[in-house]
Amino acid sequence: MKKILITGGTTFVSKYAATYFVNSGYEVYVLNRNTKPQVQGVNLIEGDRHNLHGILKDMFFDVVADITAYNDEDIIDLLDELGSFGQYIMISSSAVYPEYGVQPFAEDSEQAANKYWGAYGTDKIKAEKALLQRVNDAYILRPPYLYGPMNNVYREAFVFDCALADRKFYLPKDGSMKLQFFHVEDLCRLMEIIIEKKPADHIMNVGNSEAVSIKEWVTMCYECLGKSPVFENVCEEIEQRKYFSFYNYEYSLDVTCQNKIYPETISLKDGLRASAEWYSEHSNEVNRKPLIEYIDSNLVC
Repeated sequence: MKKILITGGTTFVSKYAATYFVNSGYEVYVLNRNTKPQVQGVNLIEGDRHNLHGILKDMFFDVVADITAYNDEDIIDLLDELGSFGQYIMISSSAVYPEYGVQPFAEDSEQAANKYWGAYGTDKIKAEKALLQRVNDAYILRPPYLYGPMNNVYREAFVFDCALADRKFYLPKDGSMKLQFFHVEDLCRLMEIIIEKKPADHIMNVGNSEAVSIKEWVTMCYECLGKSPVFENVCEEIEQRKYFSFYNYEYSLDVTCQNKIYPETISLKDGLRASAEWYSEHSNEVNRKPLIEYIDSNLVC
């Protein structure tokens, strides 16, 4: 039984990963401050990664899955506290690529500030560099938009709310802007393949091979609930994030490296259906934004 340390373990990606690896037969340890309910079957290491006071020094982990590293200090402080370990897998982000770069972004594309993601992206760049300076054989995964059960970000949940209320959907422009997604279970399956096969590529863009237009995505979300959307196109120059789940930013990742070891991903329709099923029982776990309130106050005639 392999021992895996997961940073976090109580919210979306890290929570799903903790559940996934428990169910896959791993001995799962989670590192968090114990302020939220824990996944059944994990071993809790209670603490802040910046102030661990040596509690990890005498422990060995086959894998460290660092899902909550957002900057270089997160990496440095954890590595200073870790004892011995086998593999290190960090979840980074596609936000490391600047919006002006040549697309689709490849792993060796320029990394720089992205005007949409700001410090989140530049901090991830610093985190990656700090990790590779200390662990040169670490694995770094750069996903696009992650989705699936346990998603506490108000993305597909916003569309589900609109569908459940039989609302007209206010669509940015003609709805042709494309988005690239990756299901959180695909991310976990890929991590497990990396653990088992130790592939040659250590930095990977990850995601579905095909992007989808926002109009298609909204339609799929409605269909998960047996609904069909009626669209109202918003052509005014209004900041998109005031009334929609995503920035007005279209990008794509080249996922050739991922496809060498994990070519078949969960279909977006199936993934959204699982999201809708989870949301029907856990809607209180999502961090809502006042998108509907903005629509009703500023767009509804």
